[in-house]
Amino acid sequence: MIQSDYDPQIVAEHAVELAEKGLTFMGVDVFDPVSFWMLLLRFTFNILVCWVIIQFFYYRKSRRKDYYFTFMLFSVTIFLLLFLLESIPMQIGFALGLFAIFGMIRYRTETVQIREMTYLFVIIGISVINGLAMDIPIVSIVVANFLFILVIWLLESNKFLKHTSTKIILYERIALIKPEKYDEMLADLQGRTGLDITKVEIGHIDFLRDVAYLKVYYKADPNEINAIDSIIRFS
Repeated sequence: MIQSDYDPQIVAEHAVELAEKGLTFMGVDVFDPVSFWMLLLRFTFNILVCWVIIQFFYYRKSRRKDYYFTFMLFSVTIFLLLFLLESIPMQIGFALGLFAIFGMIRYRTETVQIREMTYLFVIIGISVINGLAMDIPIVSIVVANFLFILVIWLLESNKFLKHTSTKIILYERIALIKPEKYDEMLADLQGRTGLDITKVEIGHIDFLRDVAYLKVYYKADPNEINAIDSIIRFS
């Protein structure tokens, strides 16, 4: 009887180990079912939360398709970038670096308004949380995302913050900018603009041309977002 030169127990252990590792190509796993399903589930959850915020809070008022496009792609890019690099030992520094870089973004084509920059910062923050919080319980991640949506809903619903619009006006009736003629100036502005003006601030005064820059505050539709309120034209 020929004696076998290998131990069946050792062979069985190696077979189990190879089965757990799965198929590899040049030392890299071709398919890891756990990572694959985790990626799909977390990606779907992240993109759904960001879509709810953009669609029902930002886009409902602004109607800016360009920023809609930007925010959604930022969400996808940041999440996938952090999720796929999660194993690299630079998580915290990398995330903070992203905040610093994108916090200083200035598009050269136009000045990005505060509201758009705020939503961009929120989308980046949510994507960073969902992409890096691998060891955090799922319930905690869901609650954190829900808190984002809740706070944004409260702030956008005008329940705590009353919406006030402003405009910069180049005013030629400079005789009415005196404090004692404030009511007359206010009535004149309301009659000429048709706005329900509540407050007027006097800015730069040009006595050579007899004009002054006024900043008027007026009541407007709560859903109105005017991105050019503060833009003025110099002649």
